[in-house]
Amino acid sequence: MSGRLVHIGSAVVDYVYRIDALPAPGTEKTASSYDQVAGGGFNMMVAASRTGMTVAFGGQLGSGPNGDFLRSAFAADGIETLTPPSPAMDSGNCVAMISSDAERTFVSWPGAESILSLDMMAPVVVSPGDWVFTSGYTLSYPGSREALTEWIEALPAQTPFVFDPTPVISHIPCPILSRVLARTTWLSCNATEAAEIAGPGDIEALAERLLADHCPKADGVIIRSAAKGCHVRLADGSAQTIPGFKVAVVDTNGAGDTHIGAFVSALSRGVPPFEAARYANAAAAISVTRHGGSSAPTNAEIQTFLGEGVAGAPGQVQKAHQTA
Repeated sequence: MSGRLVHIGSAVVDYVYRIDALPAPGTEKTASSYDQVAGGGFNMMVAASRTGMTVAFGGQLGSGPNGDFLRSAFAADGIETLTPPSPAMDSGNCVAMISSDAERTFVSWPGAESILSLDMMAPVVVSPGDWVFTSGYTLSYPGSREALTEWIEALPAQTPFVFDPTPVISHIPCPILSRVLARTTWLSCNATEAAEIAGPGDIEALAERLLADHCPKADGVIIRSAAKGCHVRLADGSAQTIPGFKVAVVDTNGAGDTHIGAFVSALSRGVPPFEAARYANAAAAISVTRHGGSSAPTNAEIQTFLGEGVAGAPGQVQKAHQTA
């Protein structure tokens, strides 16, 4: 495998509460369980790391207890931190409520990850063979979007740049989004985000317009589509919808991050795009059978899953996995 994944994104501490259903306004719920875990961009980095890619983080972590917690989690998964802690603030956090139907609702509070400058990013040196990733979260923050966009535009032409616009895409100013898409090598998004960029239409039409009108330098786009798996369209015009796998879903938190991390990891070691998408579908399917956002499987687990032709163990098929 060549190069590293250099992740310039947002990592936060997730406070995860499991509940039977969201409380009505003005009422209270008692959670059945609670956990404190590393979240945000950490989930994507873990997916790439566990499938064999060397990963380095070039965003900002804070100088308080949340930042310390995240640095410990990074170290446990072998993820190098390239920048010093912010001297001004701690890392942010996110309250994640996981309901009994395995869906999730988030409330977040930005911290150090929301502030980036070119000076802060000076220690982040991209080497030949590296892949660079960022998400819409970092571009949505007024204190980081301009510096990060300039840094992305200055990347060497041969460096693959992967972008996930995320559900906060509407908070990214159109000029910033256009500049980032113009430099994107691979765009990974769900159908809602694709339509936000390219307008209404079916998956096939959206993928075609994303490449033709918004990502002129891209090798391809991948639209994650929940139970349907994902649709991949390449710059040469070839396209495939790669079916998902049916499994017993317990937690969809982090499924999209797992999908992207596994996809990039597979591409980086030369796996063809359509095959890499099937690999990513399998990774996401395994992840939703486990609790926690950083539930990405290892390469060996994915290979076993694919080798068995799994559609869920007997008696376990409940619903198709989510890759949104």
